[in-house]
This record gives sequence, C-alpha cells and structure tokens, in this order.
Amino acid sequence: MSREYPDRPWVGIGAVAFRGGAVLLVRRARPPRQGLWSLPGGAQHLGETAEAAARRELLEETGVELGPLVLADVVDAVTQDEAGRVRFHYTIVDYAGEWRAGEARAADDAQEVSWAPLDALDAYALTSETRRVIALARERLDARRRGAPA
Repeated sequence: MSREYPDRPWVGIGAVAFRGGAVLLVRRARPPRQGLWSLPGGAQHLGETAEAAARRELLEETGVELGPLVLADVVDAVTQDEAGRVRFHYTIVDYAGEWRAGEARAADDAQEVSWAPLDALDAYALTSETRRVIALARERLDARRRGAPA
C-alpha cells in the first residue's frame, strides 16, 4: 500500500527525546512536512512492537538512544489535497524518554537535527500539535520520576 493516498492509516511512531532542558527535533527530508521541524519518527514495521519501532526510528534518524520510555500520546496526522481527498494519514504513537547515548546527527529521513532548548521552541516554527505532545511528554516523564501515575 502506498503512503500517499492510502486506503487506511499508516501506523507512525515518534520519539520525544529530552536531554537536560532540550528536546531533539529533526527537519524532515521527505513529504509529508518536508523541510519542517518535527519529532523524530517513522513507520512501524510488520512484527515490530511500537516501543521497538520508536527506538529504531530514533537511532536511524539521529543516532540517539533513550533510557526507559513512557507513552506520551497518540495523534492522527491527516493531510488532504486541494480536492479534499486524504493524501496522507498517519496514526502516530509518540513515546518519550531521556537521552542515554549517542551524538545527534542527521541521517535517514532527517535533513537536520537540533537539541532545541525548551524555552526557545519558537525558533523552530513547530505545529501546535507538536508543541502539545512535547509538553505532555515532559509532564509524563516528570510524573514517572515522582512515582505518580503518568
């Protein structure tokens, strides 16, 4: 099945990687959202768990590895063409974790990577949905650290 004009949604997996007061962002090298900053991620492979896909995609795109993960959110990303037909539809499962290893570098589907300071995200023109997921991911990681239910 083609990712463009699909007959069903694709399962996308995202990783919200934190290091100190920064979050790892990638500039997309391919459609959809080519040239825009977003969270690292991609399509889940058949037979692959969602968490394994998050770790693989993050490593392939950025060279970064995370410690324990928490589920951050599930988001539907739907792009329609001028006629209103669904051109792309991804149901994205976003996981979050703290940096464990690796030096961030652009690879695979990433044109560029950046450890973006959380207090300077305006410089990256992120979608409101991406900002919301980053904030929610931070809350859930903080809750886990405190031992509270995420």
